[in-house]
Amino acid sequence: MNNFNFCRPTDFYFGRGVENDAGEICKKHGAKKVLIHFGGGSAIKSGLLDKVEASLDKAGISHLRLGGVKPNPRAELVYEGIELCRKEGVDTVLAVGGGSVIDSSKAICNGVKYDGDFWDFHMGGVIPKDSLTLGCVLTIAAAGSEGSNSCVINKVIDGVVKKKGCNCQCNVPDFAIMDPELTTTLPPYQTACGACDIMCHVMERYFTNTKDVELTDGLCEGVLRTMVAMIPRVMSDPKDYEARANIMWASTMAHNNICGVDREQDWGSHRIEQELSAFYDCAHGAGLAVVMPAWMECVMEHDVMRFAQFANRVFGISVDFEHPQRTAKAGIAALRALWKSAGLPLNFEELGAKREDIPVLVDHLVKDDKTEGHFVIMDGPFITKVLEHAADYRD
Repeated sequence: MNNFNFCRPTDFYFGRGVENDAGEICKKHGAKKVLIHFGGGSAIKSGLLDKVEASLDKAGISHLRLGGVKPNPRAELVYEGIELCRKEGVDTVLAVGGGSVIDSSKAICNGVKYDGDFWDFHMGGVIPKDSLTLGCVLTIAAAGSEGSNSCVINKVIDGVVKKKGCNCQCNVPDFAIMDPELTTTLPPYQTACGACDIMCHVMERYFTNTKDVELTDGLCEGVLRTMVAMIPRVMSDPKDYEARANIMWASTMAHNNICGVDREQDWGSHRIEQELSAFYDCAHGAGLAVVMPAWMECVMEHDVMRFAQFANRVFGISVDFEHPQRTAKAGIAALRALWKSAGLPLNFEELGAKREDIPVLVDHLVKDDKTEGHFVIMDGPFITKVLEHAADYRD
């Protein structure tokens, strides 16, 4: 077990109707003027923004709106939000949406308090020291951004879309308002993509070279088993509140780092997928459904017993101790079958990606970082191998 520092001071408000308390919650956290940041028209059409604004009005808190966040959030809107907050004297940003909206809000909060370009934080070497107050009303269970220290933004540089993350304590939201009922109207594909993202956040931590981490292994396995049980339920009945509630809390547990504090983590599959979603603008969870099992196949022999343990403890597959590779492969097959049943893509063709683009994708990855991952350190040829597995997979 590795040494660690763990601090997640987010104030969580979970359950039916908690979005109606947004005003009082903002007041509790010292808000005087709030920027409500959101995505497309769903927050307006559903009446959620009206509820939030009515609650802010009741609490005597002034507010303004900035919509337009897209999946794979763009730097252009972050710059607009920074200038708007400075001009209007905003002290709190309230993200109403999913991970993309929350990440855009995180970048705005950090940028307002910084004299330079917020993108410095995403290129590395500069760490935010101060930030506006950040809260969120979560509408999608997926990214776990409501409790994490991560923030990923897209920016076009010299004609190439760069998707870069920033991990720091300033990114951890001050409060999160989480009503599972707000997720019941999501399209099935968006629900499935979110569920995949949750599972992958856990697996990036689970497949580790660190020994004797049985407690956090158990936490990881518990979250994964919950998702295995809840995905069929929520896909069958989108209004199953208990399934939605379990998945929403799993999204937080999967990425607030409680499942990975004591270990070396991988994140190679996420970095590969970030190139896919930057290049094709595909859903993050869909890209992970294609990449992660391919990565698992390519690295399995590095620690085949950990993959056999995954198959056994998550999917209930008996361990073949004489041939653990069989158990490991069965676990990967079970994972793919679960995601296929939810309507997720499993190869390049189903994702809308092209095999001939692999050299460009790899070049973009290794140009900046040279290698990816930690469980197995991947150079350009190894990343190519993973992407070729992802491209060529067939049932």
